[in-house]
Amino acid sequence: MNDAQVILRGILFLGVLTLVFISQRYWFRQAWRLKQRVSHAGLRLLLRCIWLMLLVAVAAPALGTLLGVWPRRLSVLPMLGMWLFASLGAWLLIKLVKGTERAWEFARTRFAPVLMRRTAHEVSLKNLENPSRRHFFQTATYFAGAVPFVGALYGFAAERLRYTVERVEVPLANLPAALDGLRIVQVSDIHMSAYMSREQLRRALEMANGLGAELAVVTGDFITGARDPLEECVEELAALRAPLGVWGCLGNHEIYAVCEDRATELLRQVGVRVLRRANAELVWRGQPLNLIGVDYQRTRGLDGRRLPMLRGVEPLVRRDAPNILLSHNPNAFDRAAEMGIEFTLAGHTHGGQVNVEILEQRLNPARFMTDYIAGLYQRPVTSSQRIATSAAEAAPLAPCPSCLYVNRGLGTVGAPVRLGAPPEITLLTLRRGGARNDDSV
Repeated sequence: MNDAQVILRGILFLGVLTLVFISQRYWFRQAWRLKQRVSHAGLRLLLRCIWLMLLVAVAAPALGTLLGVWPRRLSVLPMLGMWLFASLGAWLLIKLVKGTERAWEFARTRFAPVLMRRTAHEVSLKNLENPSRRHFFQTATYFAGAVPFVGALYGFAAERLRYTVERVEVPLANLPAALDGLRIVQVSDIHMSAYMSREQLRRALEMANGLGAELAVVTGDFITGARDPLEECVEELAALRAPLGVWGCLGNHEIYAVCEDRATELLRQVGVRVLRRANAELVWRGQPLNLIGVDYQRTRGLDGRRLPMLRGVEPLVRRDAPNILLSHNPNAFDRAAEMGIEFTLAGHTHGGQVNVEILEQRLNPARFMTDYIAGLYQRPVTSSQRIATSAAEAAPLAPCPSCLYVNRGLGTVGAPVRLGAPPEITLLTLRRGGARNDDSV
């Protein structure tokens, strides 16, 4: 991602924050006006008290959660995120309907007098006297305001819990014949919290075990914050099994929770080996496979300067065996391809959590942070050596494709909602051969 893209996405992010502020002001004013319509003074005072109590009921837990003094299981921040998501969407749709109504009225008053040989005042009066048009736009406004709230409720109660198994064949050029058909099951972004219970995680892991993969990987974000139950998450992950073992890497939320070392040790105790800028040789059907893992790769430092991706990883890359990289951040893919790493497994994006299509345009929040949102991506590698079964066989060849798979994850952050991006367990099957240049979104 270049500097221009970073600046553009920063501007877009600030724009979204501005829209959130304006939308909340709109809903506050609407609620206040509704209260003002009550003629009875006592009832109006009661509504005012209820309104202030609701504000306190939201603000106090939110502040308490941020300060770390509010019980974790009573956190309202995810529900607050759900409100912000739904209310912003509703406000945008309402404004769209209102804008359409104004454009219609403008067109009628501007062009109808010419066509109908009437004055603009006469046409305006006719519009005011048309109850069907007013009723249509009023109904459309109510409908537009309700749709995002209904969608958020569905995303919370249904799609957030609809675990799906994605079966993907990954074509890797020059893959040794012994590794053709090797199956990898990937789980990512568990985010164990009040909105990801042990029972839900257990169900997902049972689905993963049922796929019968030879290798299992977990690509980071086991929890969301420091007060989330890391131990419970680790206890459930102990049930994940595969002949070549269970391997993992850490995500950005382990950094936020300041639990990188503790998470690594707890996972080691239950047989999940976390690779932190390290590699391990796995052998399947007599053929070695080089598995590399890194901590979350930051794109920029605290001072705003760009940070090099995968620093210190190049010595871990082998030329006599296929390389698979576990990196929570999919933005490491470009650098991995340059290093000659054949396959990268990532998560982090949640598939955007919300992925909807309007007028053939996909609206996805993940576009603000990466070009790699979900699914399988491919690009050429710049390494001048092919994969070989021995060092003696290595010889310069034309660049071959490198692949990335981005898992949508199991949990949620912000709003506990998923729409068009259901939680995912992935079964990846390695195949010999070239690859099409088809990006997933």
